[in-house]
Amino acid sequence: MDAMKFFAVILASALLLVPSVFAQTQATPVQVTQDRAPHDQATRDQDTHAGAARTFTMSDAEKAEVAARVRTETLHAWDGYKQYAWGHDSLKPLSKQPFDWYGPGHSLLMTPVDALDTLILMGLTPQADEARQLIDTKLDLNQDIYVKDFEITIRLLGALTSCYQGTGDKRLLELADDLGRRMLPMFDSPTGMPYEYVNLRTGAVRGTVSNPAEVGSLLIEFGMLSRLTGKPVYYDKAKRALVELYKRRSAIGLVGSAIDVETGKWTDPTAGIMGGIDSYYEYLLKAWLLFGDKDCEQMWRSSEQAIDRYLADFTPDGLWYGQADMNTGRRTTNLYGALDAFFPAVLALGDDLPLAKQLQESSFRMWSVAGVEPERFDYSMMKIVSPAYPLRPEIIESTYYLYHYTHDTKYLAMGIVYYNALVKYCRTDVAYAELSDVTTKTQADSMESFFFAEDMKYLYLLFAPEDTLDFNSVIFNTEAHPMKRSLGRQ
Repeated sequence: MDAMKFFAVILASALLLVPSVFAQTQATPVQVTQDRAPHDQATRDQDTHAGAARTFTMSDAEKAEVAARVRTETLHAWDGYKQYAWGHDSLKPLSKQPFDWYGPGHSLLMTPVDALDTLILMGLTPQADEARQLIDTKLDLNQDIYVKDFEITIRLLGALTSCYQGTGDKRLLELADDLGRRMLPMFDSPTGMPYEYVNLRTGAVRGTVSNPAEVGSLLIEFGMLSRLTGKPVYYDKAKRALVELYKRRSAIGLVGSAIDVETGKWTDPTAGIMGGIDSYYEYLLKAWLLFGDKDCEQMWRSSEQAIDRYLADFTPDGLWYGQADMNTGRRTTNLYGALDAFFPAVLALGDDLPLAKQLQESSFRMWSVAGVEPERFDYSMMKIVSPAYPLRPEIIESTYYLYHYTHDTKYLAMGIVYYNALVKYCRTDVAYAELSDVTTKTQADSMESFFFAEDMKYLYLLFAPEDTLDFNSVIFNTEAHPMKRSLGRQ
């Protein structure tokens, strides 16, 4: 079966899944309008994509109903967190126990901070107010803990700066400024590239081996903090780290998977768009668009050429992006995964819709193999090689972007499939759980804060009225926290 026909079959299955989505939440099924497909098989095969789009339509009322269901499920997960893990970083949804990243007594309120702008967008005002009150009064950054530079930046710093923009709550900006100041010592390496960990109380650092994502995915957050506080140091430090990494690209324009931030030497020459590299490329593009930074534009354009030449892999089963040696461009592995599925969104934002559409189809094929996407997938064999599903949001993110740019209803059909699978396989009696194995659908006792920040936000925005959030007025950081373009260009 060729890729186009396969895609049409999958979209047809989405039509059948619509009623079950609502049945899972004991809601009245929405009757989605389905145009009649041609009876002649040959006619159907001639224009697969157009035909698939014509057979799936949703009225504004029907889309609003799906958005309402996403909102209800967000509230379900939030209520579970509130009941069993209030004041902690996250909820363990199977054991119903709280979990703190850095040990008992060291909560950074990851879930409330990460979830706040989603609660606001969804109009869950009482929940947003209680989360903001908790953050304003209980978030303690003066802790003797070594925190991960990347995760704390994209989740906490990103959320605090974004939510300040949305609420005007000056306490959120004060906390963001305090956090940024405490993290600045991580940039004090001989190269200017950040150490992997920094102690929030002492400023001590550790972790000399990092990767492009951790080094190069800081400018959106620190740059916006610079704009909001008027302190150039935040922008300058994060920009230097990004430039220093870019300067160490290979002669053919690729970066590897691991680098020593003290020596500037690569310790793993594997290139790709996978986790560990992914958001480095994302931030080259987004920093240009958010801040008007011409250096970032040039770095993005040259990097995009290298990606297209050495990593894109056009196969009989569609477009994929694999791995290669950063110095020679030689293909090393044919792995794609849940984290790689961010790239259609980047391609679409970068005005390459043809490639974005092709890659999104491949992502959806990967999802469809087991009914939920795996962490890693060998596309040369169409085989799952890492079966976990940690509630990754990237495929939903790309679907939202592509629907925004095309208004092609097949992306709504994809959203129905994702939502249905989440409810069917990941929902628990109190929240949502990861899957340890997508083939068996065995649940795992974890619900990361990005489930609120990304999965549910992007699903909601996919179906909500477009004026819920003006897409063209913001740039999302890699944790889906929207930053206002108007402030970035100040």
